[in-house]
Order: sequence, then structure tokens, then C-alpha cells
Amino acid sequence: MSEPERTSLEECFGDMPDPRVVGRCDHKLLAILLIAICAVLSGAETWDEVEEFGAVKEDWLKQFLELRNGVPSHDTFRRVFSLLDAQVFQERFIAWVEQTFRVKREQVIAVDGKSVRRSHHRAAGQECLHLVGAWATANGITLGQRKVEEGENEIVAIPELLRHLYLKGCIVTIDAIGCQKDIAQQIIDQQADYVLALKANQGRLHQDVVEWFEWAQQRDFRQVEHTYHQTISKGHGRIEVRRCWALSNPQALEVLGHHEGWPKLTSLVMVQRERRRADLLQTETAYFISSLPPDAERLLAAVRSHWHIENKLHWVLDVIFREDDSRLRVGDGAENFAVLRRLALNLLKLHPAKMSLKRKRYKAALDDNFLLELLSQV
Repeated sequence: MSEPERTSLEECFGDMPDPRVVGRCDHKLLAILLIAICAVLSGAETWDEVEEFGAVKEDWLKQFLELRNGVPSHDTFRRVFSLLDAQVFQERFIAWVEQTFRVKREQVIAVDGKSVRRSHHRAAGQECLHLVGAWATANGITLGQRKVEEGENEIVAIPELLRHLYLKGCIVTIDAIGCQKDIAQQIIDQQADYVLALKANQGRLHQDVVEWFEWAQQRDFRQVEHTYHQTISKGHGRIEVRRCWALSNPQALEVLGHHEGWPKLTSLVMVQRERRRADLLQTETAYFISSLPPDAERLLAAVRSHWHIENKLHWVLDVIFREDDSRLRVGDGAENFAVLRRLALNLLKLHPAKMSLKRKRYKAALDDNFLLELLSQV
């Protein structure tokens, strides 16, 4: 297969609408954007650090950027990114990802929410920034994000995010808050499949699925058409056993489909997780509905893959990029800096060097050639 035709950052972000007054700008918007991207790649976590990076690397940056008035101040970075339309910036980011990375089809796209915990402003009555993101589990990249507006919840933001993603042939997994028939319909309309977690927020539906599996278990699944799969993993002093049953009982699906109006509802899924330590045994049971055929092995893999968004995106953003510690809160600044982090994360993961993300950022700060390699991938 041929390599994807990658789109440069300049091509994707070069014509972004400039929120500043025409004729009163000392620095070009593209230069501000690219300096910020380079700085975040190299470990910057605040606008002051972005300015410091630019000041130290000014001679190097002048090889590629027009900096007739030097490097912008931290106040300029803060002001520009607070005014920059976050929705437009996110849409450009999503387009850049789709054009730059070969997003594998038939993979799991995990959708989940994350808060930037210290971005609140209690004196002004401003809650912390909450974002819904999408993670391509096979590619290991973030596909996009959408802000959850104050007074709303993820149910509103999820469809807006999905609408901008190319989902054809993929499996979309969402936690219980996204288990909504309108969201399921949108996923089907975008030619993808869904695996949605069920909890008490879907009271009657959740209870019906629980009762069907209780009935099947009482019969030991005899004469109940189903599939079963089990995995066992060891590590960190514990053993984890996961068991999955998937059934497609026509009578159950007819009742659920008619009552709730779920599109292309095909499978009911039960997953039992068992965690064993030397002196501890923990068990839990979770239920799901899916448009996929009742293939327990495939469905269990999709359920397990969903947690990659927690371990490989949210954890990385908080530990490597220190997102939770960010105090940015003016205008769209916090949201736009979140895009910069995700853009940097994708570039770092794209580079084939066999080292941790933390080491890649450190090397980018020290080695101009390595930083150029990161940027030259696109």
C-alpha cells in the first residue's frame, strides 16, 4: 500500500481566519501558530514557556519563519489564542489528522470525556473546561475533540464531534452517557458500527438486558444461541480474567428494538471481569448493546480497546503534558492549547524513534535536528 499524502501544517493552518485587527499586527498568525506547536513539542506548558522557547530558538526559527519583529511576547501568544476561534482550530486539526494519517478502517474509535481540572475560575463562576475526544485505538492517535459547553453534557458534544470524523467501517465505542438512540443512529448513518455501554441511565433498557442474561444463565445458555470468549492476562502481581457472552435472541431484540427504537440493534453483550491478587478477588459485570454480529471475541476486543483512550490519551495528557495542571482560562485559550497538546502528541507518536514520549519531548528541546524531523513528517 502506498503511503498517505501528508498535508503540511502550513497548508492546513496557513489560511486560518485571523481574529486581530487588520494592519495592527506585528506578527503573522502562521508564525505564532508554528512557534507554539514547536514549543509544545519541546515541553512548553504555559505561554511564558512558549515565549522562552521562541527567544532561545529565535535564530533557528528565522530559517523557516518570517520574524521581522522578533518572537512574540507571552502576552501576544495568550491574547491571540484566547481570540482564535476554537471551533475552527479544532476543525482544521481534525482535517489535518484525516489527511496526514492513514486512519485504519475497521478499528475501534473510542469516544470519552476529559476535564482540564484546574482551568476553572470560581470567582467568575466559570467551570473547568470539559472536552469530549476521539481516539483511534489501532493508529494510537487522537482524532479530534469537542468542548462541552457549560450547562450541557457530553450527550450534546458527542454528535458534534462525530459529525466531523470519517467513521466508515469503524467501530465506535462510548461509555454509558453516550448510550442514546440518536447517537446510535448517527453512527449508523456514518456507515460505522457501535458498541455502547449500558448502565442505570438507561433504566428500562438496562434492566431488560440484565434480565435476558439472567434468564440465559439460569438455563446455562442451553438452547440459547450465543457465542462465548475468554481472555486471561497476567502482570503487576495480578491475574485478570475477562469473559464475554454475546447473544442475538430474536425475541429479545424485537422487544428492545420496538420499545426503544434502537437502529440496527443486533447483539446484547455481557462482560464479566475478574481480578485476582494474592489476598483479593474483585468481580464486576458490564452490559452493552451493539450493531455488530454476536461475535464474543470481536466484541470483547472492542470493549477492551475502549479503555485505550484512558490509558494512552488521558493519562499521557495529564502525566506527560500536565494538562490537568493548566490554569489557562481566558477566552478560547484553554481549548486551543488543548488542541496544541493533541497535535504535538500525534507528531510525537508518528516519529519512529524507540523512546518514550517524555524523552522525545526532551530531545526535541535539546536537538534542533530532531525537532525538525518531528515537523518534517508532515
